[in-house]
Amino acid sequence: MLFLDVDGPLIPFGHPGGYPQDQTTPPLPRGSNPLLARLDRRNGQRLAALPCELIWATTWMADANEVIGPLLGLPELPVVDWPDSTAEGPLHWKTRDLVDRASGRSFVWIDDEITNVDRAWVTANHHGQALLHRVDPRRGLTDTDFDVINDWLERL
Repeated sequence: MLFLDVDGPLIPFGHPGGYPQDQTTPPLPRGSNPLLARLDRRNGQRLAALPCELIWATTWMADANEVIGPLLGLPELPVVDWPDSTAEGPLHWKTRDLVDRASGRSFVWIDDEITNVDRAWVTANHHGQALLHRVDPRRGLTDTDFDVINDWLERL
């Protein structure tokens, strides 16, 4: 399984002009969130090609399926439902919930806020394999990120 964040990995903060779109890419809907122009729509095919189940792990919640997924050409994906809980100390607020959702299964977590604290906690508290892959939020997902993730998934 692959837990996927939106802001940072899919909507990078360093591409204010957006990615160039080809003639086959439908335009953004009128009045849509201007940050959506930052989506690299090629990422939909790249994500769909990964040998795992994709799961939205984002504060976009169900909006990820209604807004982001169609723009990337992704089918409706499961969504992590975040409880009203907070992390203790420097642990990211998503970490415990994602480990609980994985239920011992191997997983990848793609986010721009992962730290070594999260990695150490997952190593100590998760019985399956896990790749916590931090994406540079200025660039979003890159070819190198996809190579790392795909290689890890293929080694499982």
